[in-house]
Amino acid sequence: MIKKKNSPKYIFVLGGVISGVGKGVTASSMGKILQDRGYTVTSIKIDPYVNVDAGTMNPTEHGEVFVLDDGYETDQDMGNYERFLNTTLTSDNYMTTGRVYQGVIEKERSMFYKGACVQVVPHVPLEVISRIKTAQKKAKADCVMIEIGGTIGEYENILFLEAARMMKSETPDDVACVVVSYMPIPSTIGEMKTKPTQHAVRTLQASGLWPDMIVARSVLPLDAKRKEKLSFFCNVKPDQIISAPDVKSIYDIPINFEKENVGDILCEVLALPKRHANYKKGELNRIAWGKFVNKVHTSKTEVKIAIIGKYFDTGDFMLSDAYLSVIEAIKHSAYSLNKKPVISWINSGEFEVSKSKTLAMVRKSLKDLSNYDGVIVPGGFGARGVAGKLEAVKYVRENKIPYLGICYGMQLAVIEYARNVAGVRDATSKELDSDALHQVITIMESQKEKVEKENYGGSMRLGNYKAKLLDKSIIAKAYGNNVITERHRHRYEVNNEYVDTLKEKGLVFSGTSPDGKLMEFIELPKKAHPFFVATQAHPEFKSHPLSPHPLFVAFIKASSR
Repeated sequence: MIKKKNSPKYIFVLGGVISGVGKGVTASSMGKILQDRGYTVTSIKIDPYVNVDAGTMNPTEHGEVFVLDDGYETDQDMGNYERFLNTTLTSDNYMTTGRVYQGVIEKERSMFYKGACVQVVPHVPLEVISRIKTAQKKAKADCVMIEIGGTIGEYENILFLEAARMMKSETPDDVACVVVSYMPIPSTIGEMKTKPTQHAVRTLQASGLWPDMIVARSVLPLDAKRKEKLSFFCNVKPDQIISAPDVKSIYDIPINFEKENVGDILCEVLALPKRHANYKKGELNRIAWGKFVNKVHTSKTEVKIAIIGKYFDTGDFMLSDAYLSVIEAIKHSAYSLNKKPVISWINSGEFEVSKSKTLAMVRKSLKDLSNYDGVIVPGGFGARGVAGKLEAVKYVRENKIPYLGICYGMQLAVIEYARNVAGVRDATSKELDSDALHQVITIMESQKEKVEKENYGGSMRLGNYKAKLLDKSIIAKAYGNNVITERHRHRYEVNNEYVDTLKEKGLVFSGTSPDGKLMEFIELPKKAHPFFVATQAHPEFKSHPLSPHPLFVAFIKASSR
């Protein structure tokens, strides 16, 4: 077979031993390294779930749902790719088992296969390969990072591994496999163990693949003895086994990988010219990245931010992944101002009277909010935890603590203001009480039929929408523009029947849809509150390390004061 010149390269990133080992940030970091060497890079996430997209998944089950510009609801790793590569991805960059099977079945129904017997193999892996190559072509990418969710050996990953095997078999020099595996150090033994990784690699080899690189994740750096054992038992060169110890910040990872010569190794495996950072395009970005990471380590002045949500509890453990993009947006903006963010995750149940929490305990918890420089109420759905969020919003408004409400955080701010300032005592949302008299938050007209028919998957108001900002408002000053674009994910909106009443009582609707029908932003005048701002959008999805989101920057500035 004659190999085409300048053929695109595909790097599959697979996980070994445990989930959550860091495949997403590994793929992002490797993509960043190749990007800094002048290569055009795009990223793909493959999730093994039968869900068609991530939109219907519970955040405590799967973490944050990340929304792309085109409105596709995806896994949180897509956010990592966009942040590290400073790029915008599309629905072509994300697939699930459900979406792949849906595509195969739709093709079969339309006679795409011309009457052939459609089989799991080869047709499903071929569909996967087709989607990978479509994403590459649309991005015109030199290199494609492909993360396969889950871990090696899981039954649901077999078809994706088969797709990788078929691609590797066809063009060996164009496909690389990177295994990100966990190296446990049992406390009772005190020694780093390689055996779980050996078994993971052996399982991968049984699928017809072999690793070109092993990224060894652990609490501590990998030593020479462990590298030697992994090399011997996994048939990988010692210099292609990468030490990846825990680091202070995920943004350290590309720099650590460069120290381990990851860029050179990838270029060698994929027969790419071993470029150093492209001085015309990549070097400035590389320097900027280094400056950002330096701020992560050297910023000393603390800014204390509380995030009040309800998706934190997972059994006896705390899950911050449900609000991952919000957390990263806080970091980006804080470090850009040479501030050290100290983030606390507070379950809104802390502010609700219950069997285990008396009114006195709730009042104490609310007073504790005064210890924070700023408070965020992020997105969410449903009635659970709402009473506590409303109490928190009331407290920060009355005590003039900087507040940023996002999506549901804006809707709850409107309800709280209506109840406690505008005199609409029983103000609520249709989502919370469909029979309530004063629904200051109501369902969008375009969503009514969808909800009635229980059409919940991928049917919300999703993706990029423009907003027109009020001249000289806090929002307009933060953005530096009067027309902006943000990503959305919601079914409910401010009921326009109550807008005039709320305005009369001092609430400022500082941003609307271009036609003026949808309230996109609210704020209070500075004479009433130092920073009380909320948006129906999700600005966190557009914040990147080297370009922090202006709304979060304004919030951190206000919190720092």
